Amino acid sequence: MHVRLAKSFTFEAAHFLPTFPDGHKCRRMHGHSFRVEVVVEGDIEPDKGYLVDYGEIKAAIAPIRDALDHRLLNEIGGIENPTSEMVAVWIWKKLEEKLPLLSEIIVYETCTSRCHYRGD
Repeated sequence: MHVRLAKSFTFEAAHFLPTFPDGHKCRRMHGHSFRVEVVVEGDIEPDKGYLVDYGEIKAAIAPIRDALDHRLLNEIGGIENPTSEMVAVWIWKKLEEKLPLLSEIIVYETCTSRCHYRGD
């Protein structure tokens, strides 16, 4: 049986988008209440009855959340241009070795705006 599991986390952070045109509101520093979904996918082993322990996903996420929460994202190495797209890629790179079944990162920048990243 093939399944997809998702574990969410939130963080509060400020950023500005340096590649946006002068005068654009996103070029100014501002903040968001971000929500991220980490999705793993695969086939359930019949003898186990589950794909991945949610606790494993939570443990893999914890240092990433700590690195992002209440920060200026532009100051974090690797996401100096912290668009939702670049944040999703950065999170993927941090998780891909810890979660071999990683299939998607979804970054919600607002309630109505999000980015889906499924790796290269």
